[in-house]
Amino acid sequence: MAETEGAGRTAGGSVGTVISTLEGTPNTGEFHFVIQGEGVKKGQFVQVPSPAGPVLGVVVEISRSNRYFERAESVAEYERLGVLTSQFPTAEWEYMVAAVRVQGVLNGSHLGRSSLPVAPGKAVQNASDEQLKALLALDEKGLDLGTLTHHTLPIKVSLSRLLQKHLAILAMSGSGKSYLAGVLIEELLDRPAERGRIAVVVIDNHGEYVGFKDSVYRSKVQVVDAAKMRIGLRHLSASQLAEWSHMSAVARRSLDAHVSELKRRVKETHEPEGVEEMVERVRNDARLNKKENVRGPLLEALEELRALRVIGASDSFKPADVLKPGQLTVIDLSTVDSLRKKQILVAHYGRKLFRQRKKGLIPPYVMVVEEAHNFAREKAEKQNALAKPIIETLAREGRKFGASLCLISQRPVQLSTTALSQCNSNIILRITNPFDLKHIGESCEGIDARMQDSITSLRVGEALILGEAVGAPVFVSVRKRRSQTVVRGESLEKIAQEFEEKNKRKEDEIEAFL
Repeated sequence: MAETEGAGRTAGGSVGTVISTLEGTPNTGEFHFVIQGEGVKKGQFVQVPSPAGPVLGVVVEISRSNRYFERAESVAEYERLGVLTSQFPTAEWEYMVAAVRVQGVLNGSHLGRSSLPVAPGKAVQNASDEQLKALLALDEKGLDLGTLTHHTLPIKVSLSRLLQKHLAILAMSGSGKSYLAGVLIEELLDRPAERGRIAVVVIDNHGEYVGFKDSVYRSKVQVVDAAKMRIGLRHLSASQLAEWSHMSAVARRSLDAHVSELKRRVKETHEPEGVEEMVERVRNDARLNKKENVRGPLLEALEELRALRVIGASDSFKPADVLKPGQLTVIDLSTVDSLRKKQILVAHYGRKLFRQRKKGLIPPYVMVVEEAHNFAREKAEKQNALAKPIIETLAREGRKFGASLCLISQRPVQLSTTALSQCNSNIILRITNPFDLKHIGESCEGIDARMQDSITSLRVGEALILGEAVGAPVFVSVRKRRSQTVVRGESLEKIAQEFEEKNKRKEDEIEAFL
């Protein structure tokens, strides 16, 4: 492909000329070019033909210059006289310069490292679609997330490259992260069996995905009301119960004996028991008559668990019966107020899903965790981070067994560093918090200062994809949803209007009565 021009939609078009600069460019990592016309935008991919093959790069900055306006005192004087633009050809001296970060040299379909700088005076051309597909390692049969910014190329990423080594979607509130997650779920539900399908489990903290049940995907969706979920007591160990409640070491030793006896009884009678039965047995245990310092704390801990209404006689949710390839299971936590109960459900069923996947009892799956920083907080006491261990375990070991994670967070600085660092692909939408930006810069490979600056100015629906999923960091315009899902909850305007109308009716009724 020596000295060849780009193929595809942009064949033959020159957008500028490479120049030498005082900054020491061109070099193997960067070059600048004078722009011809107005068609070049920041984030656009370009190429320069070379003997080794097309050198591909991305425009990282654009500056505009005009020598007539370089000296402030001269401009001020001429403007005072009103003769600058009328007497001098100022428009003819205006030009724009683009700074380009080199991505590599394309040799056939292989992208190699640039070992020589491009030559000054060479024509710069738009990169063709075929070149970009090779550069970004796109997959024609992959997941369609949108189009490359300033191009028409669909960004279709490989399922394995995006999810097998885990994905993090990071953005401030209102930037479109849940919308993007919905696009990803649509792609997974639409995927044909011959391309390989996985099950999708969403830990839905605010009921943002329950609307899938009312969409065109309703036949592929099951919504589980977390308020009605129960964990079978016989499936739990004394250590888990102690972890989920505030229990002393002495009470824990007594609990061990009661849990062992419960499991023995259930095995013999085949009649499951719940926490209510255990409370009664502890209360009537003659062995504890002289150990009120044990009975009291143990009963207090068990009553605490009973009040959560999370433990029952048997499991109400059985993943092996629900999880199917190409189908979505939404665990709706929006009906639960207690953060501890939410943590317990995620911790228990996260472990159960992983354990059953390792045994081959359920299909490969991705667990999408909304508000992930609430379940795997970096700096949190153990009793306030009950789900953190399983999320970190999945992050470290899940890829070997086909158990993937998609962590969604608006506060990446609060998210477990262990979990975030194991996400080899990242999709970042608009973030302005400097602490979050700094954390992202330290946690995500391939992101530089210019990209961090660009993240703060992204519009809703624009995202930066980087990591394993793509061969080079890219800015993407997220595609439109194929389904219009209904999000739980009404607009603030409607809630306020209904409140006033309700109060007005009450006042009218009182006045009529009087």
